[in-house]
Amino acid sequence: MATFGNLSDRLAETFKNLRTKGKLSAADVDGTVREIRRALLDADVALEVVKEFTGKVRERALGDEVSKALNPAQQVVQIVNDELVTILGGQQRRLEFAKKPPTIIMLAGLQGAGKTTLAGKLAKWLAKDGHTPLLVAADLQRPNAVTQLEVVAKQAGVSVYAPEPGNGVGDPVKVARDGVKYALQKVHDVVIVDTAGRLGVDAELMKQAANIRKAIDPDEVLFVIDAMIGQDAVATAKAFQDGVDFTGVVLTKLDGDARGGAALSVASLTGRPIMFASTGEGLDDFEPFHPDRMAGRILDLGDILTLIEQAQGAFDEDEARKVAEKFATDTFTLDDFLGQMQQLRNMGSIKKMMSMLPGAGAMKQQLENFDEREIVRTEAIIQSMTKLERTTPKLLNGSRRLRIAKGSGSTVTEVNQLVQRFEQAAKMMKTVAKGGMPNIPGMGPIPGAGYGGKPKQVAKKKGSKSGNPAKRAAENAALASGVKPAGENAKADVGGSGFGLGSSAQPGKGKAGGPTDEEMAALQKMLGR
Repeated sequence: MATFGNLSDRLAETFKNLRTKGKLSAADVDGTVREIRRALLDADVALEVVKEFTGKVRERALGDEVSKALNPAQQVVQIVNDELVTILGGQQRRLEFAKKPPTIIMLAGLQGAGKTTLAGKLAKWLAKDGHTPLLVAADLQRPNAVTQLEVVAKQAGVSVYAPEPGNGVGDPVKVARDGVKYALQKVHDVVIVDTAGRLGVDAELMKQAANIRKAIDPDEVLFVIDAMIGQDAVATAKAFQDGVDFTGVVLTKLDGDARGGAALSVASLTGRPIMFASTGEGLDDFEPFHPDRMAGRILDLGDILTLIEQAQGAFDEDEARKVAEKFATDTFTLDDFLGQMQQLRNMGSIKKMMSMLPGAGAMKQQLENFDEREIVRTEAIIQSMTKLERTTPKLLNGSRRLRIAKGSGSTVTEVNQLVQRFEQAAKMMKTVAKGGMPNIPGMGPIPGAGYGGKPKQVAKKKGSKSGNPAKRAAENAALASGVKPAGENAKADVGGSGFGLGSSAQPGKGKAGGPTDEEMAALQKMLGR
């Protein structure tokens, strides 16, 4: 996550130095805690929180759980992770819905924190869960705030109540109260009230917000805070807590490149949980806040659970089952490949998904260089093909590929690369569908993994299988000297010699039914004569 990127890098570097140590001394622990303290202060985490955090980490790191651990470095990382989860709020806090609808949610915060956009994101998220939210435009102070909320509501596909034009005209308390009545009439089960903000905390702002709260008696008051405003975040949060009070915090602009550590202090210093996080400009860039998952992202331990949830939301289960059957029966086509690419794009930013993988910090440069438009170019190439070409890629000869390249604004090389990627993907997934493990290009086979194909035959050790010790010794000696026994490629003569070394007569080499001169020489050499 961009906002905590610098903090993640500093902590990863600190823990890297611990991994070479088999046992940690008090000096090692003190040095590690000192680096953690510097990293947190550089990230704008409040001094009070830093002191408490590092004190607990040091106390636990010097305790038995580290000194008796098989891997002290991993144990310290676990301690830091646990304490980070604590300052982020501990357990996830969900929205509390009213027993008798509608549930009233009031948004409060400074101007520019992103309240209006967040209202649309929250409404869309609730609508996906089966709710019927109503947005109420009670921000009548900021220019065009009402218009912006109407646009956001249209994009989110939800209803909006905006009786006043805004721009300084209208009574926000009356609008909020009437909005709740309107929701009851139109059977909306959630009301989201967007209130006015200021460039700074002032008495007028607090009085207006407090009056709105008294008028509508909200079930939830969410304090919307910009994760990039630095140390002022803590002072602002305390001012709103004293003036209006709130039940939860929403962090916005977590995709920014500011240090953002002050946002880590809000939950700890106010005692109010962080409930949601806004991670981008799109209406879908919104997610419930999980302290344990956020701690994992900051420590570069990954966030696989959120990644799985996003995949489940974007992928059609029935469609996935059909595609799996096509892989198994070797009927996977470029049309299916296109559908998979489009579902992947529906999940959101590829970079963001990759950043949720454990160890993504080590791939930072590759992630920054990744071009999100590659999927769009791939779609253009496939859509330039005819229906027959998509279902039968073997038809794609040189002239067809040239036509496709011109039609999609790409080159023949790019078309060739796409077809090659498709064939590799189909081959890999077919192996997986049959219960094997794929040979990933550029990585080779996975050690210890089974494969769908036939196992390789182990070369048998050459040597005589005779039950006669003398015969077995003679045949092995002959093989060692490079001479093949006659019986290896031909059936042995029943009337062979006593040693069984061969029965065919070889003119000039030996008598019929007796050993050849080479066999005799090898036998004499073995017997030491």
